[in-house]
This record gives sequence, C-alpha cells and structure tokens, in this order.
Amino acid sequence: MLMKLLISIVVGAIIGWLAGKLMKSDGSLLRNILLGIGGSALGGFVGGLLKIEPTSWIVSMILAVACACLLLWLYQKFFQKKKKPSGRVR
Repeated sequence: MLMKLLISIVVGAIIGWLAGKLMKSDGSLLRNILLGIGGSALGGFVGGLLKIEPTSWIVSMILAVACACLLLWLYQKFFQKKKKPSGRVR
C-alpha cells in the first residue's frame, strides 16, 4: 500500500514535470506532483469514457501527460495571476 502510494507520487511528479515543460510553465514541485497525479486520474477517467484501453504503459503515460497539460492550462487560465503592464513609457 505504501509502496504503491510512493510510486504514484514519483510517477505523478514526472508526469507533472513533463507537462510543465511542454506547457513552458514555471511551477513548484508540489504543484507539478498534484497536477501529475490529477492528470493521471483524469486520464484514466477520460480513457474509460472514450473506451480507450491502455494496451501498454506508454499509452497510459501519454494520456496522463495530455490530461496533466489540460489541467495545467486550466490552472493558468483561471487561477494564475497575470502581470499587468506598468504603463510607463521610456
């Protein structure tokens, strides 16, 4: 049980890191872990809805990374503060 949890965290961190690199996002390790784990869970759910059966771990990882990228995009769109231009003229 504990080993499964640790493996999920490590794989989630890798998936989250990869999604962060693909989306060119600078984020914390904790956020990457959470997005990676969330992306994995969402990937499994979406795969089940679309009747995509993971024939190998590569298919599962691709689906998890795609869903982690989606979660990261949603996070950036709705929760991340954007820097406002200062309006100064040089």
